[in-house]
Amino acid sequence: MNIVLVSDAWSPQINGVVNTLARTREQLEKLGHTVPVISPQGFRTVPLPSYPEIRLALFAGRRVHARLDELKPDAVHIATEGPLGLAARRWCLRNRFPFTTSFHTQFPEYVWLRTRIPLGLSYRLMRWFHGPASTVMVATPTLHERLTKWGFKNLGMWSRGVDTELFRLRQKSFLDGPRPIFLYMGRVAIEKNIEAFLRLDLPGTKYVVGGGPDLEMLKRKYPVVRFTGYQTNVGLAKHVAGADVFVFPSRTDTFGLVIIEALACGVPVAAFPVQGPVDIVQNGVTGWLSENLSKAALDALRVDPNRCREEALKYTWEACTHQFLTHVRSANPRAAGAALVTGAPALHPPRD
Repeated sequence: MNIVLVSDAWSPQINGVVNTLARTREQLEKLGHTVPVISPQGFRTVPLPSYPEIRLALFAGRRVHARLDELKPDAVHIATEGPLGLAARRWCLRNRFPFTTSFHTQFPEYVWLRTRIPLGLSYRLMRWFHGPASTVMVATPTLHERLTKWGFKNLGMWSRGVDTELFRLRQKSFLDGPRPIFLYMGRVAIEKNIEAFLRLDLPGTKYVVGGGPDLEMLKRKYPVVRFTGYQTNVGLAKHVAGADVFVFPSRTDTFGLVIIEALACGVPVAAFPVQGPVDIVQNGVTGWLSENLSKAALDALRVDPNRCREEALKYTWEACTHQFLTHVRSANPRAAGAALVTGAPALHPPRD
């Protein structure tokens, strides 16, 4: 199949959405599919207000429509609700072309944190965007339940994976500082609730790995915390594996890919008992979940690293990609059947 991915989030951004899409694309190509990506690369862009690392494409409509006409997709998956996603959505609706979407980020909660715009209004907009999709893919049962309560339809599961060769047990000596070492990895932004971790009175050393709009402010406010900035690949994995506990203070993530990356490194997780952590962490076995985050972090020190690793091995990108393919094929079974069974020309939308 020729599966077009449309995403306003793509490299050089470093975040869970980009990682998920890149890994899925890699797996799809291994299975013999072609996966062109329509991303902000090649478009004129402007920085997202309050979040300059994210750049939004300007005047994308005509170029996205022309690109989709040129690509002649068998399937279209729209990953984000930004300008490119909106343009692709219009193309699909105009051509009566079935498409799938995914709900990666709780934008209503993020918008509320920054602007206090009511959740109900933002979720109404999200329902409008995702409503025509044949399947709206979500990462966890908890998110499925939450969106159902907000009136979403046609929800389907699409879990996440982890590179267990990269993220594995390594020498703890990579990180210096008094032990125990408590570490946060991820975007450094208000919605991640990082100060709930930084304010904790914990023994040892705190690390923050990652970048974002709040990095400089937090460095000034918490001078004893060790901020490493962005890390990638082996360097990132070594930082995570060097910690004693991974602290995940977010209350708004839809999954928390970094959680399974930490578990793959044999590092137990301390988190609030909220969406994401409750779907991944086995309380008392691979980490601790508590409204008392300090207690959770200290209790997590007693967790067996090998049990953490065993749990992470259940999350494979291969399995996630097969989930993704199931939804994509169901959106357009004639095209999927032609591409996979007969080798006949794929089904394409009519031209205007």
